[in-house]
Parts: sequence; C-alpha cells; structure tokens
Amino acid sequence: MDITLLRQFVQVADTLDFERAAAALAIPRSSLNASIRQLEAELGTALFSRVDGSVSLTDAGTAILADARAELANPTAQAPGSVGSAGVRSKAGREKGGTGGGKAKASKGKGRAPAVKGQSAPGKRRQSR
Repeated sequence: MDITLLRQFVQVADTLDFERAAAALAIPRSSLNASIRQLEAELGTALFSRVDGSVSLTDAGTAILADARAELANPTAQAPGSVGSAGVRSKAGREKGGTGGGKAKASKGKGRAPAVKGQSAPGKRRQSR
C-alpha cells in the first residue's frame, strides 16, 4: 500500500472535508478523490460515507484509521531519498555505483529517417558544381 495514499486518507479522516484536506495537502480535490477511490478499491471496502455533501467515516474506515496512523508514525521501508541510498562521489564529482546517466540528447527535429547509402537526405537537393 502506498504511503501517500495513507497520508491522504488520514488527512481526509481528520478534517472530514475533501476540499480542506486537498488544500492542506496542496493537491487538487479531483486528485484527492481519485486517490481515496484507489485506496478503497485496493482494500475492497468503502472508507467514507458521502451523503448530501457531508463526509463521515464508515466502520471499516475507523478500523483502518488507527493502522494508517501507526504506519505513518513508523514507516517500515526506508524512504527513497534518505541517507542510506546516497551514492559515493569520486574526485571528478561522478557518483560511483549510480545509474551512470549522462547528457540528454536532443531530438533531431521533424522525424528524420536514417541515412541510406546512395540516397540524399530528405528535403535536401544535391549541390551542383
């Protein structure tokens, strides 16, 4: 289960308002709704009861809320950007053991075809002498 989904679920459960929770998380309300729907689909049960504009936790949502708070307080997996995942830098400033990325190459433009021996490049005329 994604930690981001749990964080969003706890925020909505605390405020019981999707609009305020979305503002607190600095994400659009539609994204928050989609995330909660995704979490509900993963768990196979409804977490919130939405009736006439009011939001309340269901029994399943109340039961999962305590587990979600415990998971957020003590995450078992190490975060991707934490100290343990950093590579060692060499004198040249490159990262040892990294993925070895380099300079990105720009595209050549309008879908150029590969050069075929004996044919001129498309759109170019042969130069006369």
